[in-house]
Amino acid sequence: MLISALASDYDGTLASEGVVVDATLAALKRLKASGRKLLLVTGRELPDLHRVFGDIPLFDAIVAENGAVLYRPGRDGLRDLAPAPPPRFIAALQARRVEPLAVGRSIVATADENASIVGEVLEALGLDWRLILNKDSVMCLPPGVDKRSGLMAALDTLGLAPEQVLGVGDAENDTAFLTACGLSAAVANALPDVKACVDVVAPEEAGAGVAWLIDRLLEQPDRLAELAGRRGGASVSPV
Repeated sequence: MLISALASDYDGTLASEGVVVDATLAALKRLKASGRKLLLVTGRELPDLHRVFGDIPLFDAIVAENGAVLYRPGRDGLRDLAPAPPPRFIAALQARRVEPLAVGRSIVATADENASIVGEVLEALGLDWRLILNKDSVMCLPPGVDKRSGLMAALDTLGLAPEQVLGVGDAENDTAFLTACGLSAAVANALPDVKACVDVVAPEEAGAGVAWLIDRLLEQPDRLAELAGRRGGASVSPV
């Protein structure tokens, strides 16, 4: 298996408390220098990502809003992959005093404690939008829109197949795109359910775990690829 790209989640994976440390950034640059592509797959809204991360141009494609937005820095700009939330949905959430309430180009997000209220509003309005958990938050998106659908759109623009991608994440909403990748990984701080669905679990947390995977990919690509398909977080000892 030839791994030609890395697709990574942002919060809890590349970044800790919203920050990507220098060592992780250096690892990303090493991978980019090898000729491989870099993709970011995040639940964040794009303006928010710009606010916390200054190295966006390093990535060949960014999937934002949990699959609803595709952005190629310096190329063809921003592309919506999902419709905007219905105004009556937002108005109903505001009337129920749902806070915090983040409304993006498509995504609607709040704290996980509000999940039942959001579900009640969706049912009352007859909307088929669905709830997606992300640790202590919950996101609402149209049916069929998730990190997997966003990744597929990004790969199509880059001329890559999912089998060529090493995906890495840490939370519930990452499993959709991780299981679509040719080689999937979780960082050490990932949720147990995420570790159970990937091929390999890095021994380090967050950005350090991503850097570990990058170094293995650059130094021992064949041995890392041997773990593909071994769902359940294979031991890191072979690599």
